[in-house]
Amino acid sequence: MTNIISSSSISPLICFFVFFFWLGHGGAQGIQHSAAAINGADKIRSQFLHLLRTRRSPQVPLTVEPSKPVRHPLFQQVPTPTFSEAMESCPKADIKNLKERLKEENFYLHTEAGEQGRLPVLILSLKDSKQKRRPAVVFLHSTNKNKEWVRPLLEAYASREYIAIAIDSRYHGERAHNLTTYRDALVSSWIKGDTMPFLFDTVWDLIKLADYLTQRKDIDPKRIGITGESLGGMHAWFAAFVDTRYAVAAPIIGVQGFRWAIDNDKWQARIDSIKAVFEEARVDLGKSAIDKEVVKKVWNRIAPGLASIFDSPYSIPAIAPRPLLILNGADDPRCPLDGIKTPTKRARKAYAKAHSSKNFKLIVQPGIGHEMTSLMVKEASDWMDRFLKQ
Repeated sequence: MTNIISSSSISPLICFFVFFFWLGHGGAQGIQHSAAAINGADKIRSQFLHLLRTRRSPQVPLTVEPSKPVRHPLFQQVPTPTFSEAMESCPKADIKNLKERLKEENFYLHTEAGEQGRLPVLILSLKDSKQKRRPAVVFLHSTNKNKEWVRPLLEAYASREYIAIAIDSRYHGERAHNLTTYRDALVSSWIKGDTMPFLFDTVWDLIKLADYLTQRKDIDPKRIGITGESLGGMHAWFAAFVDTRYAVAAPIIGVQGFRWAIDNDKWQARIDSIKAVFEEARVDLGKSAIDKEVVKKVWNRIAPGLASIFDSPYSIPAIAPRPLLILNGADDPRCPLDGIKTPTKRARKAYAKAHSSKNFKLIVQPGIGHEMTSLMVKEASDWMDRFLKQ
């Protein structure tokens, strides 16, 4: 294994003990408006980083362990998906024998102690590139899939002189053992309260991934982008929020308003995507059906602050002035359009204040539900080219 000396440009830690004591004891419900009093993106980033550190396994040196290509990746869904028209449509350079000209790297990045601290990474790049340092883009898969699923995107970007990276998120791909690994981890998080498998633990991995990527000699550390689909879109959103080394972001069907959904009774579609943990909580709370109280308690338990201080109205504007493209479907029940009106309004204000209005864009595709489309893939690709190929 290779040792990597960790470096980070994340803002210094600012601890707010009382704030997190309240979060840990159900206080999010009474302080949903408190974020308005927090001045500056650095402070909210520091609070989020502190939260991540409260549920970490013992820290270990960031190390690289070589691995082999995964020939039969695990999908936690039936039937197993086999083809994505949207990903196959990603713009690709006209290169003969492209697959033969691609360099493939497979390895584990150790981000913390324990089995889930072993982060599987897949990287594709052109073998004969003349560029000394290239831009890089991280791609994040959706629920129940894996890094191998996004390979068409990796190949397309690699053909255009990017270093293209994918990972298995927590309890997915090589970090899963069976069809219920992710579901079981969510339920365990509700019961024990010692992990954050929905979003936040993978964001920690993405911080550590940035430590590694910024030290590679073939990557320009100032030109790293991040994107993803659905769960991966949420991962991209939060990674870009907390870690400014992700210079460009394009979350696809991921940005939403968690608190807005609760307040406006629009939480059902999101909850149905990971229903087992909410059913477990319903039983524990003595409820006959899942209601907004169950939803609030689950979010506060498995992802503290997700429906309050770290929700999109506060974390999305914190990405400014770095380029941010949000891609959603107009009819997406998991990411209702009305739920992102406040975060986009605040984001436009933040970007305007930073004299970077052209760095923020929202694309809403008419007639599309919770689906990544070819249009979204093309727009995300153009966004990366616009800001990373300068």
